[in-house]
Amino acid sequence: MNDQNLVRMASQIADFHAPYTEAERIEGIATHLRKFWDPRMRERLIALSEPPDTPLPAVVLAAIERLKTLS
Repeated sequence: MNDQNLVRMASQIADFHAPYTEAERIEGIATHLRKFWDPRMRERLIALSEPPDTPLPAVVLAAIERLKTLS
C-alpha cells in the first residue's frame, strides 16, 4: 500500500471520530489502527509520522503516539 493511501485512510478515520472529544478521538483512532490495520501498515504510518513535514493531521499524530503505548 502506498503512503498516500495510508495518509488518506488515517485521515478518514480521524474524520469519522470528529464529533468526539479530543481524548476520545485519539483513543478511537489508536484503537482502530491497532485492531484493524496490518502491522506493516501501522509501522509505515509510524514512519510517516516522524519527519517534520508529515502530511498527517495533528490528531492522527497524537493517536500514533498513543498507539505506541498500546503495542
